[in-house]
Order: sequence, then C-alpha cells, then structure tokens
Amino acid sequence: MKQRDQVAMTPDEATGLLAAGRKVQLATNGTDGFPHLVTMYYVMVDGLLTFWTYRKSQKALNLERDPRISGLVEDGEEYFDLRGVLIQGMARRIEDPATVAEIGRRITAVIGGPMASADPGALTQYVEHAASKRYGYRVEPSKVISWDHTKLASG
Repeated sequence: MKQRDQVAMTPDEATGLLAAGRKVQLATNGTDGFPHLVTMYYVMVDGLLTFWTYRKSQKALNLERDPRISGLVEDGEEYFDLRGVLIQGMARRIEDPATVAEIGRRITAVIGGPMASADPGALTQYVEHAASKRYGYRVEPSKVISWDHTKLASG
C-alpha cells in the first residue's frame, strides 16, 4: 500500500476537519500567471466551503475572470500530527444581499472576538454594512485531497 493511501482521510474525517476549521488558505489565478494566495475565514454551508470578500478585492477580481479556486484547511505542528484537506473546484459567486449577510453572520459568529462579546449590536451593524460591499462565494469541489499523518504514527 502506498503511503498516500495510508494517510488519506475518510469522507467523514475530511468533513470533520472542515467543520472544525476557521481559516482556509485560498488560491485564485492572478493575471500575471502567479497564484494569488490569501487566508480567509470560512464556514461550511450545506457541505460547501463558503466565504465572503469585498467585491473589489483581488480574489474577487480573479474569480470574475477565472472561477477556479483551491482551498487548503490544515492543522498540526509536527510531521506526525499534520492533517489537511485540499479542495479544488469552482467558486460560485453569491450576490443576494440577504444571503451575503447570512454568510457574514455565520463567519463573525465563528471568529467572535472582543466586538462580539462586548456589543452584539455593533457586530450586527458591522455585518450589515460590510455585506453591502461584499460577495459571498461557495466552492463547488471537483477534487478533494486529504491527509492525516497521525495514521502513520499509529500504524
């Protein structure tokens, strides 16, 4: 058996890692031929990696031109505890203001922070204001690659 096959996650394991994560490294295709790589907060909506971004951001401009995207969610600090899920697919833009705001509410609920605990009203205001300037995106996967090096340590 190849090591690649030994470390692959089951679909449930990959889903669990994605559900537990907060940040994804997203790569879009830049105009200069280089990948444009950024870290974004995300949530899973109906089993799909979902995020929002400003309409004029570089990633939004890149996705307008070429909707192909890669997203990496990973964790671990040492070789034998590295785990990750790489999703390659198409980013589908969401323009509906109510849906974009809902994505924003879900993301801010996940990331929390001082504003969330100090003044929930301020957080609601922020989401509504930010949503008016953003698009949401859902990543429709064409390929999912996963690894869990803890399987090497136990095998």
